[in-house]
Amino acid sequence: MKALLAAALLLGMPAAVEGQVRATPITIGTSHGLDSRALGEARTINVVLPPGYAKATAKRYPVIYLLDGGVEKDLLHVAGVVQLGSIWGRMDEAILVGVETRDRRRELVGKTSDPELLRKYPTAGASAAFRAFLRDEVKPLVEREYRTSGKTVVIGESLAGLFIVETWMTEPALFDGYAAIDPSLWWDKEALSKRTATIGAAQRGKRLYVALAREQLETPAAANRVAAAARSAGSDLCLAARPDQTHATIYQQVEAQALQFLLPPAQPAPPEYGFETGCSPRR
Repeated sequence: MKALLAAALLLGMPAAVEGQVRATPITIGTSHGLDSRALGEARTINVVLPPGYAKATAKRYPVIYLLDGGVEKDLLHVAGVVQLGSIWGRMDEAILVGVETRDRRRELVGKTSDPELLRKYPTAGASAAFRAFLRDEVKPLVEREYRTSGKTVVIGESLAGLFIVETWMTEPALFDGYAAIDPSLWWDKEALSKRTATIGAAQRGKRLYVALAREQLETPAAANRVAAAARSAGSDLCLAARPDQTHATIYQQVEAQALQFLLPPAQPAPPEYGFETGCSPRR
């Protein structure tokens, strides 16, 4: 009985003869938990450092703030793009900070008086609080814990893109560059795009990348208002019209172009690499 039991145990164990397999977790970054006063609850940010960060101890890096930056959302695919962009010299090396979201309509859209929206999304409208969270809590933590250069950009899609356009309009000093991938400008009957009269000197020189998929290009009035205001204010605008993409496919198709536009390398890559930003000609 003992022999059979031992044999059974041996059969159930991994083979130790010929190259025993050892599993080691793959770690790509660090998660920081913080108790947010602005949001009134605990939150998490995820930080991915450039490959050479540990050795280049005197070097400081720009920071990419990624909205919807949870592990289960957009962190991993954007982290891959950032690393590949650095390897090929498509963009400057940067620290990636994934900022997790929980209730996207609460955190990423501004106040509305539309009764139908309020009925469907009763928590909507706290984008100002989320902006305070970024300004007063997330950015100071990152600047305290990591070697940052002072240059910051932000990227996100859909409702996060709407928040990014709103931030560029209302608090442009918060970031140096903004990438809104197919922003939900339709929200609240295009109300945000109708407030562009406030845009002026504060937006001058700010980089703004806006990518538009097929659905939004079919009803482009809101995007046209934002683009016209950006040009009038002297923002460095890249408008990437992509009728070949849908709202579901555009993010991964243009994120490398957006980051190349926001964080161009000091030494441009050879033209034969084909690294284009996809910006439409100015009209």
